[in-house]
Amino acid sequence: MNHSELLKEIYNSALNLIASELTEAHSTLIELIANHALNQKGVYTVLVTLLTHKIIEPSQDVRLHQSNMGGGFSGRSIDTKHITPTLRELGLPCMSESGWLTRSLEQPYAYTLDYQGKISNTKLKQAFLQILDYVENEPTTATPLLTYLLFCVIQKSKRDIVLITKIDDKDNFTIDSITAFLEACFSYNYKDFGGSKLPVIAFHCIFQQLIDELKRYEGCTLNKLGSHTASDRTSKTAGDIEIFKNGELIEAIEIKLDKPINADLMRQVQQKIYKHNPKRYCVFSSGQVIEAEAVKNIVNEIKENHGCQVIVNGVVPTLKYYLRLIISLQNFINDFLTAVENDSELKPIHKTVIVRLINLYFKH
Repeated sequence: MNHSELLKEIYNSALNLIASELTEAHSTLIELIANHALNQKGVYTVLVTLLTHKIIEPSQDVRLHQSNMGGGFSGRSIDTKHITPTLRELGLPCMSESGWLTRSLEQPYAYTLDYQGKISNTKLKQAFLQILDYVENEPTTATPLLTYLLFCVIQKSKRDIVLITKIDDKDNFTIDSITAFLEACFSYNYKDFGGSKLPVIAFHCIFQQLIDELKRYEGCTLNKLGSHTASDRTSKTAGDIEIFKNGELIEAIEIKLDKPINADLMRQVQQKIYKHNPKRYCVFSSGQVIEAEAVKNIVNEIKENHGCQVIVNGVVPTLKYYLRLIISLQNFINDFLTAVENDSELKPIHKTVIVRLINLYFKH
């Protein structure tokens, strides 16, 4: 049995868990990890990986999480190949690629109680290290620890579900009201990270319709929406949204919320264009264009040296333009609301606020 198969088996056990075998102290540590599974995905994912591996290899000291450590193994490889894809398949919180991409966890030191990695939440750090210390001394506890961790995460996910009522055809909505609603969604101060994914979801939904309806995109496919938490350092994509035709990247779209378009940003775009070779590259931002002359020069330079057409515009004006092109406004807005409701990276606060905004802009 490989790590993925075992994790699925433990998940099924967690679904039917009635009572934990753990002591109150260790249950409390696991609950702390589970409660931070969304905002500290690295710690949670790494712990899932190490507990899974401990069940498969009880003699392995899983605190030695890198193969270059004496007696160690590659936790990151197991996570990338088995754990993160399985967590994603099960609909549980997960990283874009691996928990070991978190800098505080990728340090080349064993996860002993004196581990120096700078995990910002000190209580979470101690819980993580204490669990690993405990399971190393009591290897048979790996299964109940992992089962209870998944149980807690499943229960928390259920509590965090926010149902979003879709827009009925009798509701009062127009291009202007949809645009105003989207702008309110994007600009609201959620006081929690993650809101910058909302315009990405909106553009992804509208391109789903454009590809079906516009001659320009005939025969094209829209790449699935990836994680918005992946950094440019680790992302393998050209932009937030990618459109392909016959396996060739024809268009990439990068969406920046409240980030100005300046020369530095455009140089980053230039590097992506030279690496991925799209025919067209769009940069949409709700921030201002500054260093306008430098931005224009870089756009011209890319056109001359590469041939890619670069389009720079605002987020909301571009969405308003695209809304004029699609056949069904209702299909778009409901696709957007469904995607928001189902997105695991958005927090309950994002979805709760959007429910309120729906009632404000559409329910009369």
